[in-house]
Amino acid sequence: MASGFFVLLDDIAAIMDDVAAMSKIATKKTAGILGDDLAVNAEKASGFISSRELPVLWAIAKGSFINKLIILPIAFLLSAFFPLAIIIILVLGGLFLAYEGAEKIYEYFFPHGHSKPEITLETFSEEEILSREKEKIKSAIVTDFILSVEIVIIALGTVIGKPILSQIIVVSIVAIIATIGVYGIVALIVRMDELGFKLIGISTKERSLSKTVGNILVQALPKVIKSLAVIGTIALILVAGGIFVHNIDFLHHLFPQLPSIIKEFSIGLIIGLVVLRIVNLFKKIIGKK
Repeated sequence: MASGFFVLLDDIAAIMDDVAAMSKIATKKTAGILGDDLAVNAEKASGFISSRELPVLWAIAKGSFINKLIILPIAFLLSAFFPLAIIIILVLGGLFLAYEGAEKIYEYFFPHGHSKPEITLETFSEEEILSREKEKIKSAIVTDFILSVEIVIIALGTVIGKPILSQIIVVSIVAIIATIGVYGIVALIVRMDELGFKLIGISTKERSLSKTVGNILVQALPKVIKSLAVIGTIALILVAGGIFVHNIDFLHHLFPQLPSIIKEFSIGLIIGLVVLRIVNLFKKIIGKK
């Protein structure tokens, strides 16, 4: 009886060792897209008034957890019974990401011809501000859903062939780490200036370490936010291109001499511009009707 109990404990320990090792591998495999996820979500979570930054970020983070609660069981079922559906979903998600990235690049080089009046927070009523806030949160959660699908699928790919319990534990661990890690870092980024002002406030000397660091954080935040807008756009294109290259056999073998990052960005941008053109034509047709 006692020996059987200790054998059970030994089996549990072995399973946990396997899970830890597989989780480490899966986390490494998803590290690249986690960086893209960080850049995209930091750009999406910025641009709100100071008092609303953390509530908005918390709303997006909750949406991200709900996304993963939806994605995980579906991913396990599809992987077991209909693996082709995973590729189809990934490619459709890639089309959306490519379109969003291409639209931002197009708008930068070819902005709308009509001039827009300068818009400030005072221009809108409280209801309009909250409405715009909800729209941006919804957009961020939709983008997070697509990136979460990619993270889950990549993590799942590292444990294919393993027992289903190991798959569930490993992929769930990666999903939790991805959500907490990404949104924790985003929270630190968007609150850089508040921390900077506090460091400046506690300084009693004209020249001190806390005041120097505080000034650096305050001055760096606008530059970081602007950089994240650029990085987030590039990340959208790269993630989309990676989806196309790794899941469409023709594109995977196309131009093998090109570095993967150039190939993925080029393919993502080209497909994104094509989708953008189709969407714009569709909008014009709907507008005429």
